[in-house]
Amino acid sequence: MSKSDRVLLGEITGVHGIKGEVVIRSYAADPEDIAAYGRLQDHAGTRTFDVLPVRVGPKGVVARIAGIEDRTSAERLRGTKLYVTRAMLPVPGDRSFYFMDLIGLKAIGGDGNAFGRVTAVHNFGAGDIIEVSVDGHPGSELVPFADAYVPDVNIADGWVRVLLPASTSEEDEPEAGEPLPAGTHEKSE
Repeated sequence: MSKSDRVLLGEITGVHGIKGEVVIRSYAADPEDIAAYGRLQDHAGTRTFDVLPVRVGPKGVVARIAGIEDRTSAERLRGTKLYVTRAMLPVPGDRSFYFMDLIGLKAIGGDGNAFGRVTAVHNFGAGDIIEVSVDGHPGSELVPFADAYVPDVNIADGWVRVLLPASTSEEDEPEAGEPLPAGTHEKSE
């Protein structure tokens, strides 16, 4: 099975109690759905996990994993990323997609010219962000995944329209409270 056939669905971030329960950061739309798609696999695809959610807590989904009966065994799983085969997920509807489908797409500007590629999608707690490597420049740009900055996504044609926030320097910094300029475009159908 290739890497593109699997989708990251969650990560074991900690343990809960002494009876082997784990805390999972779930990337499913409904956190408890971490177990709704069948057995989960580790990153290497060598281990599988049967997960039974117990409850959703402030730090994630508290769950039991078949065969894990004590805290020490649960601790060994900390940091384990949990994947599901893509075939187990529902097919996205019209104008819907999985974030993993964005990776590798061309980033085009408001003028329609390609200037880079999407290399990752992140969420550090304040909303989704796409990471774009800009052609000919070291590093990458982090762009809020919001209509003001990413107004169009076209998976079939392999591109996303990305309107980078205006660059500022010390001479032209906006006044406190003044919004940065952002373009608006009509969504593609």
